[in-house]
Amino acid sequence: MACVFRECFKRGARDYAAKLVLLPVMLFLLLAAPLAALAQNGDQTRPVAQSPAPTSGSVGAVTAAPAATATFVDGSALLVASSTVQDSGQALEQTPAQPVDMTPIDNHPWWFWPLALLGFCFILGIIAVMAGVGGGVLFVPLVSGFFPFHLDFVRGAGLLVALAGALAAGPGLLRRNFANLRLALPVALIASACAIVGAMLGLALPTNVIQTCLGGTILAIAVLLLLSKNSVRPVVNKQDAIGLALGMDGVFLEPSTGEVVEWKTHRTLAGLLLFIVIGIMAGMFGLGAGWANVPVLNLLMGAPLKVSVGTSKFLLSITDTSAAWVYLNQGCVIPLMAIPSIVGLMLGSVVGVRLLAVAKPKFIRYMVIFVLLFSGVKALMKGLGW
Repeated sequence: MACVFRECFKRGARDYAAKLVLLPVMLFLLLAAPLAALAQNGDQTRPVAQSPAPTSGSVGAVTAAPAATATFVDGSALLVASSTVQDSGQALEQTPAQPVDMTPIDNHPWWFWPLALLGFCFILGIIAVMAGVGGGVLFVPLVSGFFPFHLDFVRGAGLLVALAGALAAGPGLLRRNFANLRLALPVALIASACAIVGAMLGLALPTNVIQTCLGGTILAIAVLLLLSKNSVRPVVNKQDAIGLALGMDGVFLEPSTGEVVEWKTHRTLAGLLLFIVIGIMAGMFGLGAGWANVPVLNLLMGAPLKVSVGTSKFLLSITDTSAAWVYLNQGCVIPLMAIPSIVGLMLGSVVGVRLLAVAKPKFIRYMVIFVLLFSGVKALMKGLGW
């Protein structure tokens, strides 16, 4: 009888765990669709016609035709010029066309969008932790797709989201030697300088160009997550000269086995050159760069997986700070966007850590890849005007 009761209890616990894992996924899907509809309803415009003053002819009375408003596909409108006809049969006079004031009108109260961001980012934080990806790489494509915010403001908030998570995790990683300063500092010097260039470039280019490039980058990240196979402890037979000169080696204690692990790097020059591209992309798109840091440090340079993840998290606190200052200086960081996003992701991360023990990471990982593919295609189509 006791064995039957124990088996029933285990089966019930597994069913309950499966429901807990599916809960954030269902909440995410239920919240995303209404937000997209509300974003379209909230972006209504109210045209204000500006009638041109009638012109008086030299001979006879003047009759003014009523002004007509032409509305185009993109929502803009143009007031067609009204024409005046002189009774004496003289030439037709046309007044110049005047645009209609199409100022966007948001019908929602001021607290609606911050509250929606808080709930959206809470679910995003749960999914990000269980999938093993940074919140920044999900924040920018999804918020720009489901919320009526300009891409510059979304990128500025995305950098602060990634920065907040990195600053929270950095001290603990350094204490446990999972983040190595000798490995991080040369890489951070290159990546942070290039992130400033990327941020300035991203703010200078047209929004549709950035949106198109963002869509392509998100699709590439999804493919990278699908194909990458991280190595827990890569084999490095001999350290190269650059890695030896920069002191890119160290030791750490593996908590699961109690073993002291020694490591060193190779192919250091190729890795440093790749961080130029990573820094530019991090600043340009506001994604953070954990998705690219870990494969380069682990698969290319030969650092152990835990050191790569810890050093990558510490790197974000330097790289994203450099790019965030550019967005702050240009006025692209709005507190009503950044604060709810950071708080929501932080709270969601706490819940995600608790659910991680009962979650199936493989299912969550494939779900995140599907979401990235969807948001990448949507950003690509939005940038191309389709």
